[in-house]
Formats: sequence, structure tokens, C-alpha cells
Amino acid sequence: MFDAELTNRATDLLTKCREKGIRLATVESCTGGLVAALLTDIAGSSDVFDRGFVTYSNDAKTALVGVPTGLITEHGSVSRDVAVAMAEGGLARSKATLVVAITGVAGPGGGTSLKPVGLVHFALAAQGKETVHQRCQFGEIGRQSVRQASIHQALDMFEAAL
Repeated sequence: MFDAELTNRATDLLTKCREKGIRLATVESCTGGLVAALLTDIAGSSDVFDRGFVTYSNDAKTALVGVPTGLITEHGSVSRDVAVAMAEGGLARSKATLVVAITGVAGPGGGTSLKPVGLVHFALAAQGKETVHQRCQFGEIGRQSVRQASIHQALDMFEAAL
């Protein structure tokens, strides 16, 4: 399902987390659970990967991880504030010690001048640490490519947190 590079990165990440006693979770919107799928594609990952929240709709962001509707109304679902709230909500609602959240516009439609296709916001929440945010503008490279780039970015953030 995933190429060798991604599988190797995921395997290495799980090994390092296992050694350090770290548990992972994801809160995904535009990737639709692909990061969780990658991690759980590795046999034995259940001792490290706690859960994945697929929060594709705004209602799911609120119901599953507690993103306030007012925050979505004020900033839009593709924003720094919502990504941070998603990550922090995932941390509060799981047994994970590290959570990555992803929200963006994968395309081909749905973009605006302020939030163009290819814009993705990421946040990483860790117990006892300030939440980290990253904004990536991948451009109009196609839906699958935006989602693929987002998987790599999520892995980068997990790896940097170790």
C-alpha cells in the first residue's frame, strides 16, 4: 500500500518510540487517516500507536477532539488555530504522548486566494510541552501529491519531537 521509503520511515519511528516508551496518535482531516494507516500497516504497531481520529468534517473536529465551533467559524478549518486545537484535543482524548494533527486543502477544488489548494497546517502536541505548528504550501501539485507530502511532513514532525 505504501512505498518502501515511507514504510521504512514508519518502522524506524515506531522502533524509536518503542525504545523511549512514547505512544502516538493522529488527528487527520485532509489526509483522511493515511498517517494512521501507514503506522498501523506495520505489524506490532499497536504497542506504540494508540489511535487515529479522522476529523474530515467540521462537526467531526468538534465532536471527536473538541475543537470549538467558534474557533472554526473565526479562523476556518484550515488554520493554525484549528490545527493546534486538533492536536491538543487528540492529546487530551487519547493515551498518546505525541499527537500530530493535519488540516488542509488537498484539492483539486476548495481553495481560495487566502487558503489556496496545497495549503496544509500541521500541529504537534506533546505532554508537558508547547504545541508546535507548521504551515506548508505544497502548491497545486495534485490531490494525491498533497496528501503524500503531508504524510512525510507528519513523520518529520514526529521524528523531530523524539
